[in-house]
Amino acid sequence: MNWELIGESLPKLLAGTGVTVQLTLFSLAIGLLLAVPLALARLSHNPLLKYPTAGFVFYFRGTPLLVQLFLIYYGSGQFRDVLSDMGLWTYFRNAWFCAVLTLTLNTAAYTAEIFRGAIQAVPRGEIEAGKAFGMSGWLLFRRVTLPKAFRIALPAYGNEVVFLLQATSLVSAITVIDLTGAADLIRSKTFAVYEMYLTAAVLYLIMTYVLVYGFRLLEKRLNAYQHRSA
Repeated sequence: MNWELIGESLPKLLAGTGVTVQLTLFSLAIGLLLAVPLALARLSHNPLLKYPTAGFVFYFRGTPLLVQLFLIYYGSGQFRDVLSDMGLWTYFRNAWFCAVLTLTLNTAAYTAEIFRGAIQAVPRGEIEAGKAFGMSGWLLFRRVTLPKAFRIALPAYGNEVVFLLQATSLVSAITVIDLTGAADLIRSKTFAVYEMYLTAAVLYLIMTYVLVYGFRLLEKRLNAYQHRSA
């Protein structure tokens, strides 16, 4: 084990870690905003909302993330003229943008299904209690259904966040220098395969632990009243 090389490479690996964190946070934030409307569209009785959304979710959950990255990053080049006319080619030629876009759409599809199941799992009695207090429509959804659904979805959503963090390692395939990309770049110059990938693995483990621990604390805090009532 070449500890000196690891020490020399650590700043570059930490820079790659910063890119990984940025990709994860941007994708999660936008994906979460998209997930709730998508979940509601999946539950809608309107076929114009339900079926296109179902197709979107099926595609992004049913195809490999790496293929999605290639289609958006490399495939968009075939529509360069159209994208240029729309003023979008500047974005689609950027690997970082394509990575965030793909990760966002992917996590939005998975999170939408998590929220759809959670909304359906909200006890009917709590909804009826909300109606008894005069709530209806959006007010009932915002104050009763959505908070309860979020608590129900939290464990599964925590797993999705960890999955997304680890899935960011694929973006190095489209030239984004994240943690995996930085490790691979150093490995190609030094041939230190074991040292670079082991260090990258340790950094991923640290980030994963922080996420898991954070979600456990959040879940414990949100569900504290249930333990007191029990």
